[in-house]
Amino acid sequence: MSIRDTFVRKSTKENFYHGILLGILGYKNGWYIKSNRESGNGYSDIFIKIEKEDIGIIIEVKYAEKAQYDSVCEDAFQQIEETGYTEELIEEGCHTILKYCIACCKKECRVRCHQEEKTAPCLPKNGGNA
Repeated sequence: MSIRDTFVRKSTKENFYHGILLGILGYKNGWYIKSNRESGNGYSDIFIKIEKEDIGIIIEVKYAEKAQYDSVCEDAFQQIEETGYTEELIEEGCHTILKYCIACCKKECRVRCHQEEKTAPCLPKNGGNA
């Protein structure tokens, strides 16, 4: 792999890093992985559900022009929240949701992760019976 592999228009630079991640993650047994999946009000870059563990993962990959990693990661987290990428994972019963933002620039990247724990609503001790 060479930095020259990213020598394309800015609008398609993140596709290179996205493809590498899909190749690496595709070997995980028991992981349901989708690329550019419609979720919420948009398309998450990488959507993963680990069924046996009730864990969901959303990965948003961005190209950080001029190595502005922190601001690009914050924009990616905002995109995940505003577009509701995690809604389907919550509906399917994922109790732990990991939101990864990966900002890449040439040979370097920055990875940020937010973990969200979802718990089932508590029922009254009598099971809801009055």
